[in-house]
Amino acid sequence: MKYILIFYISISNLFSYDCGELLFDGNCVTCHFKTKSISAPSMNEVQQRYKKAFPNKKEFIEYMATWVQHPNKNSSLMQDAITKYEIMPELGFDKNTLEKISCYIYETDFTLHKVN
Repeated sequence: MKYILIFYISISNLFSYDCGELLFDGNCVTCHFKTKSISAPSMNEVQQRYKKAFPNKKEFIEYMATWVQHPNKNSSLMQDAITKYEIMPELGFDKNTLEKISCYIYETDFTLHKVN
């Protein structure tokens, strides 16, 4: 009985886990470091710009996920970054995945990350 309870708790935690950070770390950090701008703007910079334009979490997530799904120079909030690094390529992620990543970006304090 004890093992069944442990199994149930483990499975329920797995399904309730928000995978935004895992998706971000597995994909976005290839170009977007958390606090350093190297091959693309840092996520700290991206977050600040998008939060200034969309302080409402739902609007932030919707705009960012939609833009990343189909990057468009004309609708970018970061024209200077496009000039410096070029436009972000289409990555082929579905909207739901991009919304999870965008939610993570909205909620994370990237200034606390020392490493990258």
